[in-house]
Amino acid sequence: MGMLDGKVALITGGSRGQGRAHAVTCAREGADVIIIDTLDQIATVQYPMAQQSDFDETVRQVEAHDRRIVTHVGDVRKQADLDAAVQKGIAELGKIDILIANAGIFSLAPAHELTEEQWDDTIAVNLTGVWKSAKAVLPHMMEQGGGSIVITSSINGLEPGANYVHYCAAKFGVVGVMKTLALEYAPYGIRVNSVHPGAILTPMTSWQGAWDMMSGKPAGEGTEADMLDAGYHFHALKGNGFLNPQVIADSALYLNSDLAASVTGVTLPVDAGHLLMPGVNHNPVR
Repeated sequence: MGMLDGKVALITGGSRGQGRAHAVTCAREGADVIIIDTLDQIATVQYPMAQQSDFDETVRQVEAHDRRIVTHVGDVRKQADLDAAVQKGIAELGKIDILIANAGIFSLAPAHELTEEQWDDTIAVNLTGVWKSAKAVLPHMMEQGGGSIVITSSINGLEPGANYVHYCAAKFGVVGVMKTLALEYAPYGIRVNSVHPGAILTPMTSWQGAWDMMSGKPAGEGTEADMLDAGYHFHALKGNGFLNPQVIADSALYLNSDLAASVTGVTLPVDAGHLLMPGVNHNPVR
């Protein structure tokens, strides 16, 4: 028996990275899956976004666990796209028990150089998109008498980070969204929690700007190897460099399962001890 037998999970940003890990983990644990992701490149995002091949691979991996999957191409900035994904999922799978609000983007610039477009896009996807995702599923969860929502925040929803004020603002903001939803919908049996990833290796985190930031090298000179080495300094726990997306999927699995039936309104860091440190780990144990 799986931890999510008979459940249906909707995952935003579900075609790759952390989203794919959530989708496959839910399927492995007995849930059918709905994923929504965009195939449009957002102009302020400096790394390639999802492709059709990413959708196809997630479908393949979910179906390998003998579970059903519904895919929908859409943008979490658009309520109509989210509503359509919910309607399509319910029509084909009968219900939605779980929302994993995972979709997110990232870009880099000092606050005084950040463009309005960078700010607006990041807030729209990473913060407003979370509210719109919840808005799309809440009436259904209320009607059926319960559900679980897990929101992906970040360590930067609990501490600041230089050169991405827009990202930090959004990730701090979703904690407020999470806690308010947890309070407001507790009478309906709906639990709402957030996970806070440390350094996770995904397409969003491994690109030239991130390599430079993590390595401390001038623009264009950092490498992925530099970034991966720096990951050990970001975490306190022995042997932990950049983490696999699976660690976040496992944490969401706990929060969405009956093991967490009395857990709501919590922020769960999954950061290999990063928040224990006053800064970086100067002497990591590998």
